Amino acid sequence: MERRIDILIADKNPLVRRGLSGLCDDDGRFVCRGCFDSGEAFLDALLNGPVELGVIGWLLPDMRADEVLKAVRGSGTGKKIVVYTGSPHPGIPKRVMALGGFGFCSKSEPPEFLLDTLIDVSHGRISFPYIDVRALYSDPFADLTQRERELLKSLSQGWTNLQIARRFGISGNTVKFHLKNLYEKLDVSNRAMAVALFVERRRDFD
Repeated sequence: MERRIDILIADKNPLVRRGLSGLCDDDGRFVCRGCFDSGEAFLDALLNGPVELGVIGWLLPDMRADEVLKAVRGSGTGKKIVVYTGSPHPGIPKRVMALGGFGFCSKSEPPEFLLDTLIDVSHGRISFPYIDVRALYSDPFADLTQRERELLKSLSQGWTNLQIARRFGISGNTVKFHLKNLYEKLDVSNRAMAVALFVERRRDFD
């Protein structure tokens, strides 16, 4: 009989944690060795324990999955992460792959799809929906206008839309228009993701 695969689970929703744990245990190929509601607790268990595979939501109460992925990549442990999220944003799978994630699965997919993804990853394969890999190596700041670059710096300093409007002498609607274009070019869905990308690449940006 093939040895069952140990996994760890992290998600902000207790119902999701319970459902995933039951799904994996009932499947017979997996053993859930821990469920966590925070990225910090998940990382501690993954990086300091014997389990090699974890499945996490994109937004945890204390951090996002991209922060978890960076910590795992920086640890040099080779632990494998699958991101399981209900977020519809198309840029997330690319971000997961770029940060060394081994798999991505949407919560809109049937549960069996996640199990198949975990099996593939446990066997050393990566499992993602279609991604244009050329986009992984493109410079997200290359197409920004000077005004958009200034707005991004303002966001990183915690400025509100009203403060930005007053600073640049433009209307609130114009600020929203520029931010919408900025988010589209950076392939992010909100200011938190834009700022995270800016902080990660600040040295190149300047």
